Amino acid sequence: MKTYLALLICAIPVFVFGQYTDVINSNRPGVSKSAYAVGVNVIQFEAGPYYIKEKHTPLNYDVSGGGIDFSGRYGLLWEPLEIIIDGNFQADKFTDNRSSIPSDYSRSNFKYLSVGAKYLIYDPHKNAEEEKPNLYSWKANRKFKWSRLIPAVSVTSGANYDTDSNPYTPQGVEGFSPTITVATQHNFTNGWVFIMNLSKDRIGMKDDSGTSASDLEYIFTLTHSFNEKWVAFGEYQGIKSNFYADDLFRLGGAYLWNKNLQFDTAVTFNVKDTPSVFSLNFGASYRIDLHKDKEIIEDNGTSAKQEAERRNNNKDYYKFGEDEAAPTEYKMDN
Repeated sequence: MKTYLALLICAIPVFVFGQYTDVINSNRPGVSKSAYAVGVNVIQFEAGPYYIKEKHTPLNYDVSGGGIDFSGRYGLLWEPLEIIIDGNFQADKFTDNRSSIPSDYSRSNFKYLSVGAKYLIYDPHKNAEEEKPNLYSWKANRKFKWSRLIPAVSVTSGANYDTDSNPYTPQGVEGFSPTITVATQHNFTNGWVFIMNLSKDRIGMKDDSGTSASDLEYIFTLTHSFNEKWVAFGEYQGIKSNFYADDLFRLGGAYLWNKNLQFDTAVTFNVKDTPSVFSLNFGASYRIDLHKDKEIIEDNGTSAKQEAERRNNNKDYYKFGEDEAAPTEYKMDN
């Protein structure tokens, strides 16, 4: 999470150059966006079907159906830059129970469709002296670091597109409209990641009555990796607008099949009846890794490639410190 997220940022080795990571960095299964980009020349697809059930008690209607969330991400030109296409298509049955004979009809359309660019404007760990690993102490690499209280910050700007007569948007809203998201990300020690998103969608749009149709969303995602394969997360999503408002809670997890493929699942619910919401989703994230590291020269005079080869040839040296025992398999945090 995200990513942002179920997000496998927390399993990334400490020797990372720029935004590129050794394993896939997915925003699924949550809906928040991580602050970090996928890396130059990395093409990534994230998608998954979901089931949804809604019941509005005061208005006495039900909604049941399904849909698919999807996202395409591409690292372009610079490590902090990423191009994103996001969408959600839903098809459901709306049942009106106000009469003795319920009536229903089918609906389908994009709940949202957007394209934009994300740029990491601040990375507190870039070139940070205290982020360098201590080659002599496993304990020193696991202790709390004050620098991790400072988040990475990115900004995503782009455009939404809404079709005419869309049942999931206010009447009269159609065409392109601006959107902007500010994302922060804390990468703590011991596999914990905390992401915050603040988004403003459909900026400047109005419905048929002249009322603002802009949405404000805020998302908080906490992710924890138990090991190099399994991640769990919890998420809160607040939505405020004149058309729809909600407080959604999301729980789930992800499994890293290999460094380029992740599977995930999550459940979403709220605590109100206007309407009540329950949703279950499954999904996957896959990347096509065309990234190539630049030959960055380290302080010891070796390149990034040479440094990696040196670590592989001296695995035991990096696994165990000289001052205390270490786990059998030791992976340094980012």
